[in-house]
Amino acid sequence: MTVSQGQHPNSTWVLTATLAIQALSSMALITLPVMAPVVGDSIGVSPAFVGLYVAAVYLAAMFASILGGAAVKRWGALGLSQICLGITSFGLIMCAVAHPVTIVLGAMFIGLGYGPITPASSHLLIQSTPPERLSLVFSIKQTGVPVGGMLAGLILPSVEGWFGWQLATISVAIACLICAWLVKPLRAALDHDRDPSARASIVQSLVQPVKLVWQHKSLRILAIVSLMFSVTQVSVTTYLVTYLFEDLGWGLVAAGVALTVAQAAGVIGRIVWGWMADNWLGSSKMLMTIAVGLAMVTVATGALTANTPHLYLFLILIVLGATAIGWNGVYLAEVARQAPKGQAGMATGGTLGFTFMGVLFGPPLFGFIAATFHSYGVSFTLLMLPALMVLVLLWTNRHIWTKSLN
Repeated sequence: MTVSQGQHPNSTWVLTATLAIQALSSMALITLPVMAPVVGDSIGVSPAFVGLYVAAVYLAAMFASILGGAAVKRWGALGLSQICLGITSFGLIMCAVAHPVTIVLGAMFIGLGYGPITPASSHLLIQSTPPERLSLVFSIKQTGVPVGGMLAGLILPSVEGWFGWQLATISVAIACLICAWLVKPLRAALDHDRDPSARASIVQSLVQPVKLVWQHKSLRILAIVSLMFSVTQVSVTTYLVTYLFEDLGWGLVAAGVALTVAQAAGVIGRIVWGWMADNWLGSSKMLMTIAVGLAMVTVATGALTANTPHLYLFLILIVLGATAIGWNGVYLAEVARQAPKGQAGMATGGTLGFTFMGVLFGPPLFGFIAATFHSYGVSFTLLMLPALMVLVLLWTNRHIWTKSLN
């Protein structure tokens, strides 16, 4: 598809492009964790080394997401997305060098590429999406995160078996570059509002998005909500397999299938919650409903035993995935809706800084509690607390959600 400047592409094309970019970025992020045992054997470290890799990715992503708002202004949202895919590809190639130092450095480049993708896509989608479809469209775009994880889990083990983990990693890098090239025809129309002369110091670019979020109560609340939700989401995706293996006696293959089921439920949940927010409840009530369901299902998850019937267990995991993984699209749509006009990317980057804080600190705290009580079930039960905090925060401030800064 070729689109000239001044001609706005169909919103479906914009959604398709942002969804593809999100899915490939997410696939890149999880490429090494999917092959962690093989990578660990190859470079002579424990598979637990993946924890350092993930920490490096998200630490870099946290700062890059905050910087994303200023970068959108200079390079344009789609141009920035192309640059990010290039940076991600470079990071994957560094990881393929097969040395612990280059893998950590590569992880940081992957994080630098991953962080600005969501602010950039929010900037694009808020301009091309009718207000009454905002939550659904943002939710569909955010299915790219679990879809990328599912693609990595389904494709990369086979590619690794045929060609080795290094070529499997490079193949994802090539896919990212191809995606960046394929979306190029859309750039003239989608990046018409960029300002190549825009300049800002790194400090200013870091401060402005956080300042914007903190100046507006609705954005401030959404930032804290995302922090709490992200604690639960990443704890679930990080420890579910270990919980089933260690506490319930499942095999690794079966536990991996269970995680895939939960992620698939997250994909469906993101779409369903987005539709319900647009057509029935509204964003704030939808987020409160998700929080209630999440609080209940984390308690149910923590109560599972080795004797729990598999049908009941999988039903619990479906609800867990739909709530713990399914909240993002509704939240991002509301951030874009509440952001001052033309600043959806900056507001998204500012709130994502808080989201990534939950990603960084949630899993270590979860693991500490599990080690202290010698039970992953206790940690899963205590995940009801951040869900309840989300509910209280949104309920006590429910009067502000009828307003929009746009």
